[in-house]
Amino acid sequence: MSRIAENLIQVRQQLEINAQNAHRTASEITLLAVSKTRPSGDLREAYQQGQRNFGENYLQESLDKIAELTDLDICWHFIGPIQSNKTKAIAENFTWVHTIERLKIAQRLSAQRPTALPPLNICIQVNISEEESKSGCLPEELPTLAADIHRLPNLCLRGLMAIPKATDNINEQKAAFAKMKSLQLELQAVYPHLDTLSMGMSGDMDTAIAEGATIVRIGTAIFGQRPKN
Repeated sequence: MSRIAENLIQVRQQLEINAQNAHRTASEITLLAVSKTRPSGDLREAYQQGQRNFGENYLQESLDKIAELTDLDICWHFIGPIQSNKTKAIAENFTWVHTIERLKIAQRLSAQRPTALPPLNICIQVNISEEESKSGCLPEELPTLAADIHRLPNLCLRGLMAIPKATDNINEQKAAFAKMKSLQLELQAVYPHLDTLSMGMSGDMDTAIAEGATIVRIGTAIFGQRPKN
């Protein structure tokens, strides 16, 4: 059995345990394989082990992989920062976008989404730890941005995404993820279909699941450490 196959088994087992510990079912949680910098062959190997959702950060790299893997029924998620000149290609090639923090970008994605495709699934990125170095809207900006995005015709606002401040302190992790869950519940009162919390990575998946994550973004635990430049 290959290294990626073994890693996927371990990650899925851990996800199952984390879900049980949180009194949830694993089927409520989507495993998103973060495949940035990984060759197409690694993605194909993971696909052969049943992985269907892949997250990419870099547009040109992802477009090359999408072209190379057209024979596979992959659900592509864009999880990197978005510049205005990149929106057309993202709108045409992805099913999910997790990193919306500005209305302008959402408007461009809606205008450029091909009408033959279903609406683009959108998560608003929240700077939950309010770090100057991090992307994302501030929590107090969320209601207005959500209302504006909800009105765009070719987008479907699905939920929220966050990358909290990196810490090994479990209580700090829990506080950030719990705040995200609270923000989701507030928005659900207005938009009942808003069902997604994209949060948690290889190092804090268990805490994120305990606090309500519905998508966990796992790269290293599946593909191994990325090679250093």
